[in-house]
Amino acid sequence: MRPKVQIKGIREGLLVTLGDGDWSDIQQSLFEKIEDQGDFLRGAKMILNVDNHILKATTMGELRDQLSERGISLWAVLSNSPTTEQTAQTLGLATRIHQTHPSEESSQIDTSLDGEEAIVIHRTLRSGTSIEYPGHVVVIGDVNPGAEIIADGDIVVWGRLRGLVHAGADGNVGAFVCALDLAPTQLRIADKIAIPPEDRGDPGPEIAIIRGDRVVAETWEAQ
Repeated sequence: MRPKVQIKGIREGLLVTLGDGDWSDIQQSLFEKIEDQGDFLRGAKMILNVDNHILKATTMGELRDQLSERGISLWAVLSNSPTTEQTAQTLGLATRIHQTHPSEESSQIDTSLDGEEAIVIHRTLRSGTSIEYPGHVVVIGDVNPGAEIIADGDIVVWGRLRGLVHAGADGNVGAFVCALDLAPTQLRIADKIAIPPEDRGDPGPEIAIIRGDRVVAETWEAQ
């Protein structure tokens, strides 16, 4: 069984947390995860949490180069090991999430929406894909059954929504979910869960919002 790799969007970039196990197996799991995500990760800044793993300069340098070949910039390494932390600093990498790296650049996947953080994903999310982000999430493509999106802000899908979505995950009852074809397996806004209608009728653009104490879907019209 492959070591677990978790990818989560944060303000500084993509936080990747590696599980326990042999380092060669962990690296393979990481690269498989990257390949599964496709172009979504290209151009991203990565913060790698290696926990207790002890990495020397050669190992960390090779990892940085391999990530760079895949279009990913290793920006920071978080570790409980003083040796690994010193190695990261020697290679010019950040070792704290909220510190500024000398060569820091804006992530190509970050944008803004009404002054808040947002991430734009230009691809279809396949089954098994999980996206978590502390702002808005915009998908230009479909969200297939078995895929999930969890966002503290709004979720906009410029395509068919068939997976699980949770907007306003931090309790924001003003968040919304909209899609060109809104038919999720499960839809939540804040602590409210939508009950899908038995007969949807013809598919069309819809927006789901909280009205009163329940989630309702209405026609999504451009303003």
